[in-house]
Amino acid sequence: MKFAYFGDVVGRSGREVLIERLPEIRKRLDLDFVVVNGENAAAGFGITEKISEEFYAAGTDCIVLGNHSFDQKEIMPYLEKDARILRPVNYPAGTPGRGFSGFKTRNGKTILVIQVMARLFMDPLDDPFAAVDKILAANPLGKKFDAILVDIHGEITSEKMAMGQFCDGRASLVVGSHTHVPTADAQIFPGGTAYQTDAGMCGDYNSVIGMDKEEPLRRFTRKISGGRFTPALGAGTACGVFVATNDKTGLAQMVSPIRVGGRLMEIWPELS
Repeated sequence: MKFAYFGDVVGRSGREVLIERLPEIRKRLDLDFVVVNGENAAAGFGITEKISEEFYAAGTDCIVLGNHSFDQKEIMPYLEKDARILRPVNYPAGTPGRGFSGFKTRNGKTILVIQVMARLFMDPLDDPFAAVDKILAANPLGKKFDAILVDIHGEITSEKMAMGQFCDGRASLVVGSHTHVPTADAQIFPGGTAYQTDAGMCGDYNSVIGMDKEEPLRRFTRKISGGRFTPALGAGTACGVFVATNDKTGLAQMVSPIRVGGRLMEIWPELS
């Protein structure tokens, strides 16, 4: 199976580059499945039903969120009715929506997507390791699902890497989100799980993690808030991770960053 994950979509620039380039990316990489983190898509804070439908129309199969899952209040009933959009699985019982879901790809293969939120320097939720362990134990890779993707939404690199090692041999890909900067550590762990600490964002990189520079600089230099953060509106870069798996085991055979558009150096996976 060949699938891709794209990091946090930030504002209009992120939406535009993803929607414009995703059809080309799907075709060029012959992707079976696409997961997009959309938690910053609506003016930098949350997502709406309209934006979700635009992502689906462009070729997204599953949307995952994070700590901004509920910033747009209108999304709550949508999370209940649409199994293609996921909030962190370790929210307390009774929270609207779901944290994992199984999908059938366009060629009949199956993939399980799990979204979980880390705890260090984040709003503390239930234990992310216990939550993921329970799901993986009930859904062994290569048996019930042909591939398993885990999105670990967190601030600290060590916590995200610990989740990758925790899932090694039990997931096809563990990928980090939230920090909006693509890391250079795409790799396959000894047990066969692909990993990257952060996929990076889809957004304008002439910014401060996707936000217009003026307000973050004011807060850093003067310690005074001048207003709300707003997304930068320059040309966006779509950043993601590509994975190819073994059809029998579901483990990764290849992992590579994807970067297209905007300011960052373009990277395409080198397919044989």
